[in-house]
Amino acid sequence: MKLNHLLLFIVSCLLTSIGFAKPLAGSRPNIIVVITDDQGMGDLSCMGNEVVRTPHIDAFYEKSTRFTDFHVSPTCAPTRAAIMSGRPPFKVGVTHTIMQRERMALDVFTLPQALQGAGYKTGLFGKWHLGDEEEYLPRNRGFDEVLMHGSGGIGQVSLGDFPPNGDNPYFDNVLLHNDTIVQTKGYCTDLFFDAGLAWTKRQIDSENPYFTYISLNAPHAPMFVAESYKKRFLDLGYDQGTAGRYGMIENIDDNFGKLLSRLEKWNALEETIIIFMTDNGATHLSGKLNGKKIRHFNANLRGGKNSPTEGGTHVPMFWQWKGVIGEGVDIKQLTAHLDLFPTFAELAGATLPGEMQELDGRSLLPLLESPESEWDHRELFVHCGRWNTGEREAHKYKKCAVRTPNWRFVNNQDLYNIPKDPGETKDVAAENPKVVARLRKVYDAWWESTAPLLVNEGLPRVSPEEQPLALRYEKQLKEKGIPDWAPEKIAD
Repeated sequence: MKLNHLLLFIVSCLLTSIGFAKPLAGSRPNIIVVITDDQGMGDLSCMGNEVVRTPHIDAFYEKSTRFTDFHVSPTCAPTRAAIMSGRPPFKVGVTHTIMQRERMALDVFTLPQALQGAGYKTGLFGKWHLGDEEEYLPRNRGFDEVLMHGSGGIGQVSLGDFPPNGDNPYFDNVLLHNDTIVQTKGYCTDLFFDAGLAWTKRQIDSENPYFTYISLNAPHAPMFVAESYKKRFLDLGYDQGTAGRYGMIENIDDNFGKLLSRLEKWNALEETIIIFMTDNGATHLSGKLNGKKIRHFNANLRGGKNSPTEGGTHVPMFWQWKGVIGEGVDIKQLTAHLDLFPTFAELAGATLPGEMQELDGRSLLPLLESPESEWDHRELFVHCGRWNTGEREAHKYKKCAVRTPNWRFVNNQDLYNIPKDPGETKDVAAENPKVVARLRKVYDAWWESTAPLLVNEGLPRVSPEEQPLALRYEKQLKEKGIPDWAPEKIAD
């Protein structure tokens, strides 16, 4: 254990024993975030799913501080924009996952840039989805090390991924490694974890503080995974889609277990915050079992991905920092993806520039130090975006919501008391006209505040052959070819 973290651990224990909070600001832990794609609250056995098995994440959950009312955006690029910027995605120009409206505004001072400024090394492994043109790529937005696919998913060639990936999504992919397009071998989730672990080990050996961002595209469709992961579900009688998706989740769990095991072996757990989260609600909410249509477990939430309801935005958020933050602790206050930027910046002791975007998020350190800390009332604004060009105003009240600690106000008309009715089964708008009036007012003000910041509206759709990474691939293929690449081997 490094000296500063050993001292922090000793001081934390002493302060805790006499009733004071642990001093987390400026403690400079390493930070590892694992974020999965299209995995909802009901897609873990620790959350009540009785079909899929996730023993490693379950064990992590048991020893974690859990944010039990944590929210993201209803779709993937907006969530990633909020994490990287500390702002609602509309305020950094991200209103869609395609049509150039996934590009995070270039004037954003990003989370990894803040961590770099504090002396951290930063690595991204997997999904970026905030712009594929050169100036938008993660190496130009604060990441030192990058291994990424294009667009929103591997194999989405028409939307911007590398052309060869359309032939064999998820296996043996062509990816961008730093500034070179490379050919890889194996299953993408395995590869992203292996690459992230190898890079992390280099930082540990060099005694660099680091931010490892393992941003998976699984279990996003298409449902591709090794047959060994699908077999149990097929034998139970589930359809191919369900078997593939649940197999992808179990593969994630195995890789997450390997990550934890390696960190323990490297004696890194006492100086590292590890976070497991997902980017939006679940997909594939129904399937077939022995030929009969069924609904999959969704933690009794309404809706899934691309929905303004709880199932669209309420996701798992589990934190571990061995010996420093609580184990088996639930934090019930309303929190969100916006809060990660200010939290990580405060942990790292980062000095933020005077000229940068306003941070809408809040530091979570008071809650980590004392889960019963006062937490001021807040409103979170949700909109699924995805309107057609020129139709923004017509979609103002479509697929939108305001979320407060007590209420979810959906589509400018339906009101749900979330603590009493988390499944949103009873509209109580008629009984609460003052609440409705107040939430309409704050939503209208928020909507207007985003209008000047929608820098990607009205841009043309880019054809598959003109997508930035497709052009880059063809150019490199012609000039020097596509080299093979694999992460460094790590001794067991």
